[in-house]
Amino acid sequence: MNDDGRKKPRGRRAPWVSALWGLAYAAFGLVGVVSGTPLFGGGGAALDWAVVAVGAWAAVAGWAVVRYGPRPGLRALLWVACGLAGLAAFGLLMDVITQVFAQEVDSWAAAANRLLAAVGAVALTATARSLGPPSPRGTVPAAPSAAPARVQLVAWAGTAAFLPYAAMKQVWAWGGSYAGVDKERMLAVSERNGASGTWLTLESWGLDPTVLLAALGVFLLWGLLRPWGQVFPRPVPFLRGRRVPRWLPLTPALLGAATLAPYGVVGIGYCALATAGVVTMRQGDFASSGDMLLAAWPGMIAFGGYGVALAVAARSYWVRTRRLPARPQGPPPGRSPVGPFVGTPSASTTGCHDHQAASPSPPGSRAATA
Repeated sequence: MNDDGRKKPRGRRAPWVSALWGLAYAAFGLVGVVSGTPLFGGGGAALDWAVVAVGAWAAVAGWAVVRYGPRPGLRALLWVACGLAGLAAFGLLMDVITQVFAQEVDSWAAAANRLLAAVGAVALTATARSLGPPSPRGTVPAAPSAAPARVQLVAWAGTAAFLPYAAMKQVWAWGGSYAGVDKERMLAVSERNGASGTWLTLESWGLDPTVLLAALGVFLLWGLLRPWGQVFPRPVPFLRGRRVPRWLPLTPALLGAATLAPYGVVGIGYCALATAGVVTMRQGDFASSGDMLLAAWPGMIAFGGYGVALAVAARSYWVRTRRLPARPQGPPPGRSPVGPFVGTPSASTTGCHDHQAASPSPPGSRAATA
């Protein structure tokens, strides 16, 4: 307890971590402002002030929690800072994929900004959650369970959204032509964009790497929905039967949902406007804007549909894997509040007069004469 009687926040290190992250993130933004380095890619160096503002906000909120303890208003400020940091981390998944397969990113400064923002979002979330009501003592892990049918229906829709995209990519990988592009043209574009040797080798073998990533994404999606995503299955050596740490599937799921869902939903809207002739689709690596639109529709449907399904599945997994209060083993010895049926008194709670009333009185006794 604090001096004024308020409860200290659980996890006293969490506010300090958030405050220190805010200072570091604000300093990172100031470096970008002074050096003129854009920290949001093509957004321009003027947006670097947004990094300074978010960092200062988080630093002040974290310090206030340490100074004044848990208050609802401070918790709201932390959640706002967490949301802003999450927006700044948008695109981190794309940077990771590009780095793995192409060994480069569009902007190292922008990639570092997204990574720092993602770290801050985690720290701010931990601090905001630590200010909530304390969890009950004596909790136990929830039993492995499948997601509700409506959630699995959303997952089926997200899985099906990948099919047109995977078919388009495999047509190119197998030597076919779609939207005026064939395999040779696609290999040339990949090489010009700096694709790694592994990426080019897989494409030359007739297997598009993005299809493999889509398969991994579907595996993650259904792992969030089925019991085997909560307990390692038997085929997994050394870990079979052990609990899957919650952060293991939730980290890539939340990162993927935060990146793909907005990207795909906004892209679907843009494709709809381009189809209606309201805006003009850029030509890109295709022969015409129409060809680019034909290739953009499957991609945006895949990213948007899968991203939304991943967000729904991650929330379901979060709820189903929360620890539950442990049930009491039974009433204390010598006490039985109810009998074998609800509302029926037990033998231990039945009074002496009930026994006397239930048993006949012997002839000549005082009870009989009365």
